[in-house]
Amino acid sequence: MDYGFVDCHCHISAREFEEDLEVVIQRTREAGVKTLVAVTEEVGEFNRVLQLQHRYPDLVAPCFGIHPLQGGGGPEQRSVKPQDLYAALPLFYKHKERLVAIGEIGLDFTPWCALTQQDRDDQSTVFIKQLNVAKELDLPVNVHSRSAAKVTIETLREQGIGRALLHNFAGKPSVALEGVKAGYLFSFPPAVCRNQQRDKLIKQLPLEHICLETDSPALGLDKHVRNEPANISLSCRYIADVKGLSPQTVQLVTAQNAHRLFPRADSR
Repeated sequence: MDYGFVDCHCHISAREFEEDLEVVIQRTREAGVKTLVAVTEEVGEFNRVLQLQHRYPDLVAPCFGIHPLQGGGGPEQRSVKPQDLYAALPLFYKHKERLVAIGEIGLDFTPWCALTQQDRDDQSTVFIKQLNVAKELDLPVNVHSRSAAKVTIETLREQGIGRALLHNFAGKPSVALEGVKAGYLFSFPPAVCRNQQRDKLIKQLPLEHICLETDSPALGLDKHVRNEPANISLSCRYIADVKGLSPQTVQLVTAQNAHRLFPRADSR
């Protein structure tokens, strides 16, 4: 079966794609991308990602999630509060049949984002509540773990999560291998091509635990240029080079991994 590329973590519902979405989708298809696992960060995005699934049912695989940082990445950005989850919770259940995962959820303990212990505690509360939703709905989770790699994987394991994708993972290889033991997968965007910081991690992770992502519109090859799903081949080629494999092997195995992790993406 020819899966094509699977972009396991992208923000196709982002405002940055509104003006030329049709062209972006065309380039995505031309690049051989067959599935976009479309994550959300705030409840206001939920309806948009469902509309995109309706518009591109063979391509867009929607996820609902409340990100550990709220406010859209601008000056209004702040650490998540439990009340940010209140409006989202009923929607997880209302639209459960359309979701392929819960995400983007997780922890972000970057010092300027989580200033206090209360911020970190609130993030953990929101994260664990969404992990419980994932268990209840029998869905995998699509996870953010910036400056919190170890505690994120510990939390996943403590909460009995069996299926998780750690997106843009930048923790230590030893921490990642604890995730491998738990059965978790790790994905890398084109931004890994900017330098060799992630090479040691990529080398040590078994290919059977690696997926591809773009995190578009962010984390492209050039941080000042909008990223898009068509750039997923950059991640594929880089991982192939680091591991001494052919890009075709990396494309095939990572796609198989993605469909194993997100089985509902097959049944759209």
